[in-house]
Amino acid sequence: MDNRYFYSYLHKQIPVMVMLSLFPGLGYIFLSWMHGIPLRAVVWYAGIVLVSIWGYRIYKQYIDNNLTNTQLKAWYKSLSLFYYAFFLLWLSIFLLFITEDQYQLHYIAIFTEIGASLVASVLLIPDKKLFKPNVIILMVPLIIYFFLIGEWFGYVLAIFAGVLAWVLIYAAESSHKLLMQTNYLANHDSLTGLKNRYFFINYLQDMMASLQGEKTWSYLLLIDLDHFKTINDSLGHDIGDRLLQDVASRITDQKHVDSLLARLGGDEFVVVGLEYDNKNECMAEAQALADRILLILKESYSVELHQLFISASIGVSLVSGKNNDASRLIKEADIAMYEAKEKGRDGVIVFDEEMEQRVEYNLEIEQLLHFSIDKNEVSLVYQPQLNEHGKVVGAEALVRWNNEKHGLIMPDLFIPIAEQTGSIIVLGRFIMETAFRTLSVWEQQGIHIQQFSINVSMRQFFYYDFVDDVRLLCKEYLTDSARKKIVFEVTESIVAEDIDKVIHIMEEVRDLGIRFSMDDFGTGYSSLSYLKRLPIDEIKIDRSFVSELNKEQNDQVMVSSILDMAKQFNLMVVAEGVETEAQFDFLRSKQCGIYQGFYFSRPLTDAEFQDFYKSN
Repeated sequence: MDNRYFYSYLHKQIPVMVMLSLFPGLGYIFLSWMHGIPLRAVVWYAGIVLVSIWGYRIYKQYIDNNLTNTQLKAWYKSLSLFYYAFFLLWLSIFLLFITEDQYQLHYIAIFTEIGASLVASVLLIPDKKLFKPNVIILMVPLIIYFFLIGEWFGYVLAIFAGVLAWVLIYAAESSHKLLMQTNYLANHDSLTGLKNRYFFINYLQDMMASLQGEKTWSYLLLIDLDHFKTINDSLGHDIGDRLLQDVASRITDQKHVDSLLARLGGDEFVVVGLEYDNKNECMAEAQALADRILLILKESYSVELHQLFISASIGVSLVSGKNNDASRLIKEADIAMYEAKEKGRDGVIVFDEEMEQRVEYNLEIEQLLHFSIDKNEVSLVYQPQLNEHGKVVGAEALVRWNNEKHGLIMPDLFIPIAEQTGSIIVLGRFIMETAFRTLSVWEQQGIHIQQFSINVSMRQFFYYDFVDDVRLLCKEYLTDSARKKIVFEVTESIVAEDIDKVIHIMEEVRDLGIRFSMDDFGTGYSSLSYLKRLPIDEIKIDRSFVSELNKEQNDQVMVSSILDMAKQFNLMVVAEGVETEAQFDFLRSKQCGIYQGFYFSRPLTDAEFQDFYKSN
């Protein structure tokens, strides 16, 4: 049983013990007064009162103070002495009254001794160091008393008392084992035997209280295995489980014996370090341990004839007395860990002040974004798409957010935040509705383009109401001919999901006349099999390839290959990020269909786009 639970349980028994002593003790004073022997009972009861006051102080000390681990150990010693003192007092009342057979008080003393033994075996079951000695201390004098009677019934009672003592100890030990087993299951991971998330959270809260009292430092290592899902999916969960057990064993070998290792779930593990006197020492120990763990986890694993290789990404968060929120610390380590993944995995990132400022800024952006549409801060701009002759044939709708506090906030900052928080659903619908309405107005004003591109996020695409929203907005704003101009741009990451579900959603949307384009093509999950299966009509060459066309031979080869492949699949190609005449000339020589970029025009407002269209 972990110490905090152990201490808390025994702490709660203090008032019970006091009540079971103070009130029955008054009965002894009354009985002794009736028979003219009050002094011994009064002296004994005074001892009960003094020990009760001591127990109250021990009780309050646990409640009123965030005790450090060192203080808790000292507190537990006081608590143990308190319980021993109480049961010794009950033993003394037995010894004081057992000889008073002329008043029949010895029967009450015998019953009291048995009752006190029962109380010890029931209230103190979490701690064998308390219940077993106290039961023995209380029952052995009773056994001796029965034996010294010198009559046959005394010997029988001595035997019965011995059996009762054994039963009380046996019952208490059985309950103790059951309590330990229940507590173990509640606090341990069944697969690896490590502590689980529930225990870790409580442990971390207690550690923060200890750090605050001692003004020391500790650290948190959040360890996430890289590409573990691939092993699970390809080799099965049995192999994955064996691998997790081996990982747990390797990390255990690397950490300090007194530090905590827990499994948070899946392939996530966490290590909580020891306490250090200063931040630099703590940082050095955390970095050294993280480096050792990275190295040991990369060594090959042999699991049922499979040779497996994995790596890990580790986020580090330092813990001090200033921290008082376990969830925040975990989130910091989580942010650092994902930063390690974004930087190529198999690395260690320490959560620092710069990252903290970025997180706080992102939290503020998240809150402000929630009200941005109601405050009319979100708008659309439109980047022209031209053919090889310089004629405007299309436009891409791009979202802009002009916040009253931070000014213009670019999509590459707030769109990922909207994706993570789910606000992309509302934002995406607003963008789609605004774009549909704009295209409808353009049609009425004689601006006839071939296509009108709108970005659709993956989370928005898989939202259960997405197709119904598209259908409803089409009905409200677009004619049949206008619908055929709409192109939904999706990124290649969409194919990492359930491909059959993706195709089903695409087909439903295509039934409305809307086409699909694969955005940022060549940067993610590109595959000929996907191009063959997905009902897409267009691919967009990512700007990272276009920007290096006049510098890198490899990018020229890549772009040429994409264009050749598109011809084979009868797909339209849009090159985005065209910024120079040389890039335009190369793409035109390879017969790219549509061009988009600053070489032609920056993104324009509605009015500016109309003027640009008319001038071309």
